Amino acid sequence: MFAVYAESFSTDDPLSGLRVDERPDPQAPDGWTTVTVRAASLNHHDLWSLRGVGLKQEQLPMILGCDAAGTDEDGNEVVVHAVISDPSWRGDETLDPRRSLLSERHQGTFADKVVVPRANVVPKPASLSFEEAACLPTAWLTAYRMLFTRGDLKAGDTVLVQGAGGGVATALITLARAAGLRVLATSRDEAKRARALEIGAHEVFESGARLPVKVDAVMETVGRATWSHSVRALRPGGRIVISGATSGPQLDDAELTRIFFLQLSVIGSTMGTRTELASLVAMLDATGTRPLVDRVLPMTEAREGFAAMAEGDVFGKIVLTR
Repeated sequence: MFAVYAESFSTDDPLSGLRVDERPDPQAPDGWTTVTVRAASLNHHDLWSLRGVGLKQEQLPMILGCDAAGTDEDGNEVVVHAVISDPSWRGDETLDPRRSLLSERHQGTFADKVVVPRANVVPKPASLSFEEAACLPTAWLTAYRMLFTRGDLKAGDTVLVQGAGGGVATALITLARAAGLRVLATSRDEAKRARALEIGAHEVFESGARLPVKVDAVMETVGRATWSHSVRALRPGGRIVISGATSGPQLDDAELTRIFFLQLSVIGSTMGTRTELASLVAMLDATGTRPLVDRVLPMTEAREGFAAMAEGDVFGKIVLTR
């Protein structure tokens, strides 16, 4: 079958290990199902895999990709949940210490077919295209959990989204607006600030700018570059929900004095559960809210999508189709 996979690792030139070629068809073990992929979307996780993060040499070649939408063995249209938990695990899959994502221990979604546990497929409503549905399992699910499960935000609350532009940040802005939150967003890029307004932000600011109000929560995916600003943007008792650190995890100042004096909460968030994915799909079906797609490319041109992500030339999600 056709596949996009990692053949080798390189920290400095991750795309050098990317291959677009044929791979053996996957075999579904007991309790798993084969999904014929119609669309899949890129995540930064895929670039990190090409750098060797989360993968070992003996696991290569590894088909990349966490996200997909397609049809199962019975012809049902489905969305694939990318978190693979231990078969003995019960409860929130994101808390399983032995969990993994597709393309870590199991072959990923950038292929004609992918095999997943039967519990890892969620029905796709007819209102969502395959391209839209393929955006949901990683970035949009991460945003949903950050806002509503870990952040416990309600209509009328004010939220700051740092670093508007990437898949998680655009999902945060869109979902927060759809849920009745007041949405502020930052970006170093003037064009991305303008786009953030178009997709639902009420106000936008340059990164690090003083805000006119203190916010109830900050959605943090940038890390070192925005951390101090995030802490200082919060009202007393406010909370930061963090799901990534694209600018690096080493802080110049953790702002510990401000955190304890203002009784702020720092909350980690990772991916989401199958139940949350189903709730996210239902929310989009009911509200008409849709993922922002930066571009759609055939999988044969996957390298172009990877290059755009590596250069930061993205606003929304890059989708690969078959």
